[in-house]
Amino acid sequence: MTGRVAQGLVWLDADDPVDQFPDPEQALPKPNGLLAAGGDLSPARVLAAYRQGIFPWYQDGQPILWWSPDPRAVIPVGRMHISRGLRRLLRSGRYQLSLDQDCAGVINGCMGPRNGRAGTWITADMRLVYLELHAMGHVHSIEVWDDHTLVGGLYGIALGRVFCGESMFSVHKNASKVAMACLDRLLYETGFEMMDCQMYTPHLGSLGAQAMPRRRYLEKLKDWSGKPPTRTPWPAIARSSANFDAWRRPANSPD
Repeated sequence: MTGRVAQGLVWLDADDPVDQFPDPEQALPKPNGLLAAGGDLSPARVLAAYRQGIFPWYQDGQPILWWSPDPRAVIPVGRMHISRGLRRLLRSGRYQLSLDQDCAGVINGCMGPRNGRAGTWITADMRLVYLELHAMGHVHSIEVWDDHTLVGGLYGIALGRVFCGESMFSVHKNASKVAMACLDRLLYETGFEMMDCQMYTPHLGSLGAQAMPRRRYLEKLKDWSGKPPTRTPWPAIARSSANFDAWRRPANSPD
């Protein structure tokens, strides 16, 4: 790493070793978690960043920016809060769910405009690298369908027993929450420990996210990312959300 510093940031060069990032504890407090800039979006560098608790987040016209916020938003697997209304929706059988069947469609949905505003932070280059990582088996998606129409979903990176959520979208109200409920159930069934939601928001808090100190998050990431799930995750399935009750936690699992 070159170690060039400008405006409090370490600047990376594209030819720097892909796994060399500043210590996340050096991240700026304002804006919270901004750690470095530059480098490239090669699959190897992006994956190395996630393994160190760092992720890219920037907009078109900006350099690549790398972040590691403090605190970190996480949901312990099996502890997502499912409201009565969401549970009724899951039981209704309105939607069908699939895994890794249309990752490109989910990312496209996450890139699109929301609530009358312009598209999100996902740039064309970021789309390409996440699709490359999907082809390599690192990025996974959950799709929510109404008949044959994609109406919601989410995607993220699986690292051992940690799932790093990237983004989600809804065309229909609460479709992304259906995807999250499916993800929480799937992660519990396959032996994951933690869902990383990156930056804490009240919306994520309403779904069960906790604000975890960065140092503690990094310790857990180091431990759990090196351990495989208890069984092979991501079966290629498609099942109605009406089957949600069949995924209920066993009696000895967390409430």
